[in-house]
Amino acid sequence: RRRGRAMLPDGWRKVPLEHIADVRTGLAKGKQSTPDAVSLPYLRVANVQDGHLDLREVKLIEVEPHQIARYSLQSGDILMTEGGDFDKLGRGAVWEAQIDPCLHQNHVFAVRAMPNIVDPGYLSALAASEYGRSYFLSCAKRSTNLASINSSQLKAFPVVLPPLSEQRGISRILAAWSRAIDATEQLLENRQSQWHALLAATLRLPSANGMGAGDNGGYPESVQPGIPNLPATPAGWRRVSLGRHLTEVRRPAALNQGDTYRLVTVRRSRGGVQLRETLTGLEIKTPTQFYVRTGDFLISKRQIVHGACGIVPAELDSAIVSNEYAVLNSDGQIDLRFLRYLSESRYFQQTCFHSSIGVHVEKMIFKTERWLKWPFNIPPLPDQRRIVEVLDTARREMELIAAQIERLRQEKAALMSDLLTGKRRVRLTAAETAP
Repeated sequence: RRRGRAMLPDGWRKVPLEHIADVRTGLAKGKQSTPDAVSLPYLRVANVQDGHLDLREVKLIEVEPHQIARYSLQSGDILMTEGGDFDKLGRGAVWEAQIDPCLHQNHVFAVRAMPNIVDPGYLSALAASEYGRSYFLSCAKRSTNLASINSSQLKAFPVVLPPLSEQRGISRILAAWSRAIDATEQLLENRQSQWHALLAATLRLPSANGMGAGDNGGYPESVQPGIPNLPATPAGWRRVSLGRHLTEVRRPAALNQGDTYRLVTVRRSRGGVQLRETLTGLEIKTPTQFYVRTGDFLISKRQIVHGACGIVPAELDSAIVSNEYAVLNSDGQIDLRFLRYLSESRYFQQTCFHSSIGVHVEKMIFKTERWLKWPFNIPPLPDQRRIVEVLDTARREMELIAAQIERLRQEKAALMSDLLTGKRRVRLTAAETAP
């Protein structure tokens, strides 16, 4: 390795992006157009997300004929947004002319690399690496939880540049990892579709999945406000109100100022019960608290319209909650694990919505006693347990695939770091190293 401040491998150099690529700003949406204007597809920030292109909804823009060549994308262009989440800033997606012609708006940069100097795949990977992210965050203008960069900052990006043959080798390796991740993500997506079909079949109710904001009166996707409509009771099942078998329990916690307590919360969209924070009795501002036990069914009275409910896991036994949570137990005729899966049905969510009062969805308060009066179709207890076993198995399969995706991402990130810094080198054939 060559000694010096940059510590680059022999044959590598560092150059500003503008020396090896053309940074092209996009087309601003005009207020008026002439009779000669034509409508063409164009990419917005929404189409360029986290290093990937989402072309499911590509809009049209009016453009003058003389502007088409200037703002048209070419295969190999690297698309980067001028702003985004801190963790995703700098991640570029390589355009492969899926739509031709296609333009890009003024909030999306198109970086057109010089083909005899830099490989687009390599440059995109470098921008998305920790090296690239650190640079973009160091010069980003921040607003709330978003960051933005301008064209001058992008042009000044110091590109670490190996020989072109090595760039291509690095690009091929990382592309192979990306394909493996994409394939595994597609597998997970297929499993999730099968999961929702299985959920609907076993519960005899449509799942809450798949209803977009445009389908439910403008409410967020996690809110199900429709009129509850319970199907006919299957043979062997009972139609009962949950209040016949569920009871709200209260275990008052007498707080001592010097003792520490674990406070839990429930994530939206049935994301589970989790630890929120650990505080001393003196630090807890709401003095009225209640203990929860392993297996309790917990409902957030302010967030249940977003699906905030779940079962208390063993590791959070004896944690505490305020009276803004409903803690439910069963008389033994309803398995609370079955109830947890029942909560993923649309009907369950609709009954929660209609059991809440308030003028705004974010300020609605759940009324437990009202909700417990709604009728549900409940199978015999042995059937409930078999349903839980089937759904548990299917969920574990999805969790294993999700864990595999995370491992692949971590391994790719570590490999990327090594390859882009020269810590690990790509083995090239004689033909690849020839001038």
